[in-house]
Amino acid sequence: MSEETPPGPRRRWRWAWWLLAYVSLGLGIIGIALPVVPTVPFILLSAYAASRGSQRLHDWLLSHPYMGPMISDWRENGVVGRNAKWMATTMMAATSLLLFALSPHLWLAIGVSAMMMLIAIWLWLRPESPR
Repeated sequence: MSEETPPGPRRRWRWAWWLLAYVSLGLGIIGIALPVVPTVPFILLSAYAASRGSQRLHDWLLSHPYMGPMISDWRENGVVGRNAKWMATTMMAATSLLLFALSPHLWLAIGVSAMMMLIAIWLWLRPESPR
């Protein structure tokens, strides 16, 4: 007879981490096609949540040819590659232009564009290679 491990806080909330991991991954995948939805932050969030809720998804993300190196670079060194920075900045700029062209409210286009500009500044302040 094996002794069961009592449910701790980590095990008790495993289902919530699992759900967050898959929802974040789905939003990250949607973000590939829709410039309004950021891809990289959702993929990083998915990896973080999967490490607590789904070992199988976590292993898959780390072994993925595109996402794996990006996740490992961020986790180990806080590094964001130059290509990812350019892609994110380009998509945010395109989204901003679309907002100004199509938004029924100028304040909405200005507010969202300002937030994206702050995110771009933060992103470009991240290192591109390990220190």
